[in-house]
Amino acid sequence: MAVTLKDVAKLAGVSRSAVSRTYTDGASVSDKTRKKVEKAARELGYRPSLIARSLATNRTKLIGLIANNFQNPIFLEVFDLYTRALQKRGLRPLIVNLTDETDPEHSVQMLRQYNVDGVIVATSTLRPYFAKAFKDANMPVVHAFGRAEVGTDVHVVGIDNQACGKMAAETLLLHGYERIAFLGGPESATSTQDRATGFLGHLRDQGVVPVDVRYADAYGYQAGRDAMREVLKVEGVEAVFCGDDLICMGAMDETRQKGIRVPDDIGFIGFNDMAMAQWQAYNLTTVRQPTHDIILSSIDLVATLVEEPEKSLELRIFPCEVVERGTLRPLSQ
Repeated sequence: MAVTLKDVAKLAGVSRSAVSRTYTDGASVSDKTRKKVEKAARELGYRPSLIARSLATNRTKLIGLIANNFQNPIFLEVFDLYTRALQKRGLRPLIVNLTDETDPEHSVQMLRQYNVDGVIVATSTLRPYFAKAFKDANMPVVHAFGRAEVGTDVHVVGIDNQACGKMAAETLLLHGYERIAFLGGPESATSTQDRATGFLGHLRDQGVVPVDVRYADAYGYQAGRDAMREVLKVEGVEAVFCGDDLICMGAMDETRQKGIRVPDDIGFIGFNDMAMAQWQAYNLTTVRQPTHDIILSSIDLVATLVEEPEKSLELRIFPCEVVERGTLRPLSQ
């Protein structure tokens, strides 16, 4: 039979409430009592019930982790980091898939039923009102990879996509490209909108008119191939900024299949620096998003909000950087 709290209390010679306090964060218990309880627990092989503890403390240590693009391999990287970092802090992720979801109410109700301590919306493609729906339900919430804008209604941890889009434009111009195309992700995504604004705005400021502006149906490989098929109908394209690495890989493969060389005939720059970008088949020059820093910061912030629900709104923005590999022609001399 399973060892119970009563068994530990009997062997330790203390009350059951003393055992309970020993395993309750922040509860008052003397060092002497704690040592007796822990010694007895080790001898009996006792492990406290997390469910029982949550009932006593009204804390489940569950963090709702919301996303909606599970077909993109970068989310494997993102969730690997999230789950390991949450577990390291003694928290447990409850993953919610919102692919094709347009109304946040169902997710709000589900997370209420699980009594989560906090919520992280970990995607740039869900509209900001999704994160606000959790806030309106009185759940501590952080929008990771959310839109960087002053006056936001929720805590945001991410990047300035406009600044990073400008960075991509600067890189292509530095490499001497003039006939440049933009191939973004879904036009409805705020990340796509902001990357396009920064990229196209800087080209315009430098007197460069893009030869094509196009949007893929999704942040996905096949969507990149399909959209690039249309870009290739435009005469004289020299370089393409793709608003996502996976879109860029699809676009590159579509280009190569047509017998067009990369980067000799057309150069490419992606966005994110996912692990596949380093693969020899792509060796992709890309704008690196500091995913690791964003994830750790969003976990730190949501953990703080659990303890301080009225904390003033924060906008934590991390810088991007360009990682030069092999999909752009050499810098102009």
